[in-house]
Amino acid sequence: MSVHIITDSGSDIIDNTREDLTVLPITIRFDDGSEYKDGENITHEEFYERLIESESLPTTSQVTPFVFEETYKKILETGDEILVITISSKLSGTYQSARIAASDYEDKVTVVDSLSVAVGTRALVDMALALKDEGKSAKEIADILNIERNNLQVVAVLDTLEYLKKGGRISSAVAFAGGVLAVKPVVGVQDGVVAMYGKARGSKNAGNALVTQINACGGIDFSKPYRVGYTGISDALLKKYIKDSAPMWDKYVDDIPYASIGCAIGTHVGPGAAAAAFFPKHPERLNK
Repeated sequence: MSVHIITDSGSDIIDNTREDLTVLPITIRFDDGSEYKDGENITHEEFYERLIESESLPTTSQVTPFVFEETYKKILETGDEILVITISSKLSGTYQSARIAASDYEDKVTVVDSLSVAVGTRALVDMALALKDEGKSAKEIADILNIERNNLQVVAVLDTLEYLKKGGRISSAVAFAGGVLAVKPVVGVQDGVVAMYGKARGSKNAGNALVTQINACGGIDFSKPYRVGYTGISDALLKKYIKDSAPMWDKYVDDIPYASIGCAIGTHVGPGAAAAAFFPKHPERLNK
């Protein structure tokens, strides 16, 4: 029996070439009534073009139990067992949908809450695929992921406060002051929710803040999956951050893999954000 892995498009896997990995799309709805399936009939670039033009934020909908159940049926017919890895249950109902659909297949479908988003969820999917290739079962992989997710770090710098304002997460006054002062929030994911780490003034300090957060837990364990990503149409700012932080990684790897971050997070933070997901060299330094 082999393992088939399912995740949702909140993991921002847009380059899937593996037959043993299925990515189910989150639904995006804009204020003009148009509706899209993330990664299926709208690209990340098209999403940000629409986002920038929209006066109000689009809404996103979780993958439904029906979609999960139909996907389970097709895969189980092949004889494979299933491992599902979703974005954080504290930020989306997708985990609950996967669990509901799995209720009739308890012995054949295992569901893992990544307690992360975007590049963080993708790092766990990458780990799961590597463990599957080693011959581990779905339950063995799930047990490892449920431990490793507690060490996984996601750190991001936002370019603008405008989208947090639109979403009602900060006041207009705070957003205006941040814009005037060129303040860039530094955030992370803790216990499945987004947490504020600090603020940086200007792009240079923002890049330094990313490095500081990474170094705070001993740097990156390059023997495990790591990812960086960006929101928006241009990857120029992220490339600058990668170049500026070269002393931190160039002794260990030739390149840093990166990709665009889609609607699940992009809706709320807007374009121009940069994020890194990694497992630290010294997880014992983390604040539990």
